[in-house]
Amino acid sequence: MVHPSVAAPVTPARRHYIADSLARVDGLQEFLSIHFGLPDGDGWRRCSDMLADPGSFDSWRTSLGERLKAEYGSAPDRTTAGYVMSWYLSVPAYLAGWLFHHERRVPSVRPEHLAFHLDHGQHRPIGVALLAPEFACLPSDPAAGTPNVTVVPDEHALAALLRGRFAAHATRFVDTFGPTVRFGRRTLWGAATDALDTSLWLAGRLAGEVGPAAADASLVLPDAMDPFTSASTLRPNGTPEWTRRRESCCFRYLVAPDSVCGTCPRSCPKG
Repeated sequence: MVHPSVAAPVTPARRHYIADSLARVDGLQEFLSIHFGLPDGDGWRRCSDMLADPGSFDSWRTSLGERLKAEYGSAPDRTTAGYVMSWYLSVPAYLAGWLFHHERRVPSVRPEHLAFHLDHGQHRPIGVALLAPEFACLPSDPAAGTPNVTVVPDEHALAALLRGRFAAHATRFVDTFGPTVRFGRRTLWGAATDALDTSLWLAGRLAGEVGPAAADASLVLPDAMDPFTSASTLRPNGTPEWTRRRESCCFRYLVAPDSVCGTCPRSCPKG
């Protein structure tokens, strides 16, 4: 758990641009509350604290397992590990994906610059907070040239920066979480690929911009660029909606055999 006093003070002048961006994207969605600075209240966890203590993931899985046992009667290790893996990776991916798609800004997603709020009932993230004012943007951005802002030449460079910053955070997670579970590198990085691709998809879908979101996903994940396991798998499915094929499995089917995700790699063919 973290406390507001841990974060460095941020003056109104320093927080203006990124705080406004976060407020705008927060108003477009309801999956995770999005904040600048650490809100008051319990349940907030700094990502760097989690990654410094592998046991915190074990505790998270134990609490989740108790909920799954109450709901389904069982809580296989692969299911609790799959849920926690996907949920944690969604924190940096979601924030970065929404800011990239709607604002053409890429924040710092270093573990010490992110915190998330864990719901005590469902044991899943319900909020994310950015704790640093730094971000990158394009030359046309009104924030270009102001303190804490890095300007990159074009959208390809901005997409590469997003991909690199997320990969750096995901690497820390894989190195910490990987030894605690029976997942190989392919599964762990498949989940990271899913988190990034899905976040860009949601950023457009919830705003009625699926086509542009798919273009952004292809810009960020144009190929299977190591350590990611594939290019974006977003594609039309014959209706106004789009779909994608997951690279990893959440193992929900182990507790709910009749509940199959539409994007599950066990049932959704490649291509």
